[in-house]
Amino acid sequence: MNTTDMRIASNRVRDIEHYCHQELDGMYGHNEVRMFVRMLFERFLGWDHATLLSRREETINQSDLLKFHWAVEDLRQWRPIQYIVGWTDFCGCQIAVDERVLIPRPETEEIVLRTIELWESVHGGGGAISVLDLCTGSGCIAIAMAKHWPGAQVTGVDISAEALAVAQKNAETNGVDVLFELADILEPDYGMHGTEDYGIIVSNPPYVRESERGAMQANVTEHEPEGALYVADSDPLVFYKAIARIAQRKLAHDGMAVTEINEALGKETLAIFDEAGFQGHVEQDFRGKQRTLVLHRKNGTSEAC
Repeated sequence: MNTTDMRIASNRVRDIEHYCHQELDGMYGHNEVRMFVRMLFERFLGWDHATLLSRREETINQSDLLKFHWAVEDLRQWRPIQYIVGWTDFCGCQIAVDERVLIPRPETEEIVLRTIELWESVHGGGGAISVLDLCTGSGCIAIAMAKHWPGAQVTGVDISAEALAVAQKNAETNGVDVLFELADILEPDYGMHGTEDYGIIVSNPPYVRESERGAMQANVTEHEPEGALYVADSDPLVFYKAIARIAQRKLAHDGMAVTEINEALGKETLAIFDEAGFQGHVEQDFRGKQRTLVLHRKNGTSEAC
């Protein structure tokens, strides 16, 4: 394939940028495509933003030009930019992602930061901290917490062996020690064995109802793993029932549980935990949507909530 077939005017950096905007602005918008360009130049050439700005009149070789062409073709098919470059930033950690795992969202970053803030407001940042991350996926939550609390004992659980392979690699890349466990938290006896009590239980489980698929973008519905996203309309809170059951068994007396939730089901989700012996409240994310459920035992400490 030559440059004519690729419809790129030349190998010059300025023309590659123009090509990206010409092909993608109508789908994503100019500002988002500008971010894509920066990410692609960093991924393929190792250029930061300042280097990109200073070298726009230079040319690149044909092999690198092909990488940009295929990246644009992938983006035209709504493949997420994070899968194309192979990683995303999450709470200051570099998290590798591909089609085996869900792409971490800013809303989930908020949950990590809020959990840390709430815990440290009561317990401080030192001492023994044990964290259980249910539905860990890429391991982003568990890794971010292990990075923040180097002495913490952090466990991440997922039903997908493929996801856990990604998570383990991410832990190694970020230099943290996380125990990853292959298990199905929907199994009724999960959490019955072992003596570990966790100070923090955190989770971003599947919560998008099948009926809500149509409102989601194609880069999500066509590429990200369905098992990490969707639940049946007939039982949309199935994972929260499991998390409540596990928290009954494994959350320390003065511990806290924090979960990401479906914005439309805040009251219903809170009611599940209330019935299981927990109290708490729902917090809004940066978009003003009900997104974070913060909980503690009714007979436990309440200052963190």
